[in-house]
Amino acid sequence: MSNLNVLVVEDEDAIREMLVMVLEQASFKVLAVASAEQARESLADNMVDLILLDWMLPGISGAELARRLKSEPGYKDLPIILLTARGEEEDKIRGLEIGADDYITKPFSPRELIARIKAVMRRSGKLSESGQLSIGDLTLDAEQHKLTIDGRSLEVSPTEFRLMQFFMTNPDKVYSRTHLLDQVWGRSVYIEERTVDVHIRRLRKILAEYGREELIQTVRGFGYRFSLVN
Repeated sequence: MSNLNVLVVEDEDAIREMLVMVLEQASFKVLAVASAEQARESLADNMVDLILLDWMLPGISGAELARRLKSEPGYKDLPIILLTARGEEEDKIRGLEIGADDYITKPFSPRELIARIKAVMRRSGKLSESGQLSIGDLTLDAEQHKLTIDGRSLEVSPTEFRLMQFFMTNPDKVYSRTHLLDQVWGRSVYIEERTVDVHIRRLRKILAEYGREELIQTVRGFGYRFSLVN
């Protein structure tokens, strides 16, 4: 799980520090902020796999932040778990209706928290039981930073590895060059869109050596898709 990044948004210092400690002990990489505004800044500068979001935040509430993020194309697939002291059924339903992927009522045990995070990550395709992603005979091992086809290693750059990791985590979906730049390179980095094309060509050339270049498909007028189906 060391390749998975969790953004903690919690305004109470003691709880935020406890969450960071629990997550780091479970080998997650953790970013921690105290408000919705700081969360926005962190999302602009970092790739995040899941948000652990307190419902009651100063200013913009966690529930409102979740609703806004889930309405934006760039974040609608980003898993969000709401943390709250509100245990009423109505509140839980509201949290799920605004798009949250799960809901944890305080107080909770560290074991429950990690189990819930793993379950959400697994449903979103960001975590497998083995820590590997496999599509057909193509396997990506994020912890070993290794990409193989039928057991044979592929020599790819760190950027191309991240690009493949994003594609394999989100198969059969079409992504624009802008979205790929945001997800793989980060929103704070200015890079021209044609840079995506350059790395796609390199990946296809590498995959072509194994007869798998058709895995990365061009969708004319929009962008690219990773799929076993032509």
